[in-house]
Amino acid sequence: MIKVKKPVVAVSAVVVLMAALGWAALASAAEIVRTGEGRNFYNNILVPAGAETLYLSGAGARALADGSWGDMEQQAIDIFSRFQETLEAQGWSLEDIVQVRAFAVAGSDGELDFAGFNQGYQKFFGSDVNPMKPVRSFVQIAGLVVEGWLVEIEIRAARMPD
Repeated sequence: MIKVKKPVVAVSAVVVLMAALGWAALASAAEIVRTGEGRNFYNNILVPAGAETLYLSGAGARALADGSWGDMEQQAIDIFSRFQETLEAQGWSLEDIVQVRAFAVAGSDGELDFAGFNQGYQKFFGSDVNPMKPVRSFVQIAGLVVEGWLVEIEIRAARMPD
């Protein structure tokens, strides 16, 4: 009988462990998981099955009142402000953004103002207003569709349903 009990106990322990791990997996699958935190973004964001997603097409800045476009920081602020308005109008928030893709060109001086982009970006992510940070790509390209744009940005948002 002792020999029968040991395998039963061992199998029972394995079943209990598997059940516990299964429940942990289900619990963690019920939330968006961010890892690899850096200053401006996370390296990894796991969006589990069942999450709601929202994609916003690429957008650039609007011309200023004087017809100019502003610098990289001003353009980033304008774009993210409009994304924020769009998200909030649909019941979403900046905290729901999980991915940012930015396509940028050099300014009239021939230099890409990456620092200016980051200054504008940091007003919206990794701040007291919004501690969340998305994964992010920033790519320098030869040109954008609208002359005067220094950056075009697209976003992806995700959240777990209520």
